[in-house]
Amino acid sequence: MSDDYYETLGLGRDASEDEIKKAYRRLAMKYHPDRTDDHSPENEENFKNISEAYAVLSDKEKRAQYDQFGKEGLQGVRDGFSFEGAGFEDLFGNLDDIFGSVFGGRGSRRGSRAQAGSDLQYNLSISLEQAAFGDKVEIDVNAMRHCDDCHGSGSKDGASPQVCPGCNGSGQQAISRGFMRVASTCPRCRGEGRIITDPCQSCGGRGLSPRSKRLSVTIPAGVDDGMRLRLEREGGDGLRGGPTGDLYIEFEVRPHSFFTRDGSNLHCKVPISFADATLGSEVEVRSLDRKLRIKVPSGTQSGREFRLRGKGLPSLRSRSSYGDLICQVVVETPQDLTEKQRKLLEEFQSSLDETPHTHSPKHHSWFENLRNFVQGNGESQ
Repeated sequence: MSDDYYETLGLGRDASEDEIKKAYRRLAMKYHPDRTDDHSPENEENFKNISEAYAVLSDKEKRAQYDQFGKEGLQGVRDGFSFEGAGFEDLFGNLDDIFGSVFGGRGSRRGSRAQAGSDLQYNLSISLEQAAFGDKVEIDVNAMRHCDDCHGSGSKDGASPQVCPGCNGSGQQAISRGFMRVASTCPRCRGEGRIITDPCQSCGGRGLSPRSKRLSVTIPAGVDDGMRLRLEREGGDGLRGGPTGDLYIEFEVRPHSFFTRDGSNLHCKVPISFADATLGSEVEVRSLDRKLRIKVPSGTQSGREFRLRGKGLPSLRSRSSYGDLICQVVVETPQDLTEKQRKLLEEFQSSLDETPHTHSPKHHSWFENLRNFVQGNGESQ
């Protein structure tokens, strides 16, 4: 079977809850050991795979984690995975006793096992300067954490849960049906094996309650938009000794008013006057942290780029490697001329028109090509 849960059940990623349930029921009827003569290890593995896929996709929280992080984001869930989470009673009604016999007690004792905490994601918006040079910021993260009153036990005053008298802590009840002896989930403890007789009032017996936690996050120099940073054991708290989940920080680099970014290179536009472009000049520009100067040779055309090596952003992989700063000059056309300026400019243009091929070679060649094109079309007609 496919390693993808959706493909395992033959579904698309936009499948509804009802479609997920129907797909699983159809496949469970096909691969369930009590419904087929095929008792090979391969068939057992198929049944386990579809049950695992359904256990994740039928749970909104687990499905959201899987859609976002894949199976890596479900590591804690998969380590403690049990078929019980697949909701067989809901799918097959009174067939739950038969299904319970297949699990051999593994699923029904899930409650007594350690339960890993949830992985979380936090979207952190940062400036281009923070992305370039790194920074340390504090964030507040909301997560399900151990209840302060019961310390995660779920019982009032932190008392330990009692062994379920209905199943003696096994989480199952054995039922004889003719020559068969099958096991079903204990209705009293719901497979937990233990019961809480006096639940904690603060968390309602869950052992967890929502709480905010302040964390310090180090932003790596050179981080780019969409990159993620994993903070181990900063997610939701686990239960019964289960590990705390991880926190994933996803960076969102805000647009800059002056620079645009291309990997580790920075781009900017630098306006220069008509005179500076014509006569040449030295123009002041800026990188993110300092002033720089570029030499603009005479006759520079608008749109020409000047590359300043090593003046861009640091590489995330190597602190000693930097990108480039690429400055594109934009020649500004003079506006609101005085009569004197207009007259001087007209005289200047007249002097240029005397030898256009020398002063404006591109302009001259363009008109020559246009004239040849028009004449050529005239001849063809």
